[in-house]
Amino acid sequence: MQRRCAILLLVSVSVLAIIGLIMLTSTSIFGVQASSSDGYREPKRQLVWLVLGVLACFAASRIDYRFWRKQVWWLYGGTVVLLACCFLPGIGQEINGESRWISLGPVQIQPSEIAKIMIAVLLAAWYSRHPDSGRHAWRGFLAPLLLVALPFCLILFEVDIGTAAVLCGMIAIVLFVAGVDWRYLSGLAATGVIGFLGMLNFAPERMDRIMAFLDPEKHRLGDGFQQWISLMALGSGGFTGRGVGEGRLKMLYLPFAHTDFIFPMIGEEGGLVATLLVVLCFIALVAAGFSIAYHAADRFGSLLGIALVSFIGVQAFMNIGVTTSILPNTGLTLPFVSYGGSSLLVGFFAIGILINIFRQGRESAQQTTVWSSKGRITPRL
Repeated sequence: MQRRCAILLLVSVSVLAIIGLIMLTSTSIFGVQASSSDGYREPKRQLVWLVLGVLACFAASRIDYRFWRKQVWWLYGGTVVLLACCFLPGIGQEINGESRWISLGPVQIQPSEIAKIMIAVLLAAWYSRHPDSGRHAWRGFLAPLLLVALPFCLILFEVDIGTAAVLCGMIAIVLFVAGVDWRYLSGLAATGVIGFLGMLNFAPERMDRIMAFLDPEKHRLGDGFQQWISLMALGSGGFTGRGVGEGRLKMLYLPFAHTDFIFPMIGEEGGLVATLLVVLCFIALVAAGFSIAYHAADRFGSLLGIALVSFIGVQAFMNIGVTTSILPNTGLTLPFVSYGGSSLLVGFFAIGILINIFRQGRESAQQTTVWSSKGRITPRL
């Protein structure tokens, strides 16, 4: 497994990206025909971002992952500035009541995507520098969380609850693996629940989404409309689907069918076979990523690998959970599949870092010592 995990990782990501591009081409024309004369504008842009993502993946795979530990405070400061720019008039852009984007001419970027990489590097750097701090309240728990709190709060005030939830999942996994005392983790979970309830008061439309999740049929013409149509699409696809391009519910029935709700479109046109393939690809990706992290050359590489795989896996789980109506609607894209330049670029960059962790781990393993037949330790060349 350890020898083949990089191949498994790349194959899984490639399959997901190809499925995403095919489904985007099939779906997006109905979502943009009212605003653009070019029905294939989104697939063309996604293809450009896909090429940039592959280049970013290659570049990240060639850079020693320890480089990011040295630059962690520059990454931290730059990410916080970008997140703050989302609130600046003329730079920040509000869409559907959420201030997630900044506009740089014809290009829009989502700084919260960059924050996922930055927080992963920050936590990995902290707990690799303080390896035995898990039982210390300040050094092992409060200090790293206070550092994370600033970008996390900026993301919350963007009303980007989906990304905030993904970050919560990633942070919890990293803290658990780093050995933080379970009492602190329990307190963190309780605080998260209280914070979530408080956020519902700050954004009451989120409460409407939760009520729609609890009874989607009752709210099928209101806040539960997307999830209700999503279930219809998955059900109408059956086992083998209607065929690529033959989906019906993408025809202006399902909002955001090419972004947040592309998974049910896969189910309608590809059936259970296609949706299971997507799920299996994500399972393989997470398994390969954890294997790479387990065999990393040092603690920083191990924690960084776990953090990167966690945010991809948690986001995929949440998107599929929302579109199958087992989680409330959070507005998250499906990694490597949904339309979205920032998400695609950051996802491929994370994969590139994982590949470098794999390469460094293999090189380190080849340089370790082994017992000779005479009982002595000799270097493996």
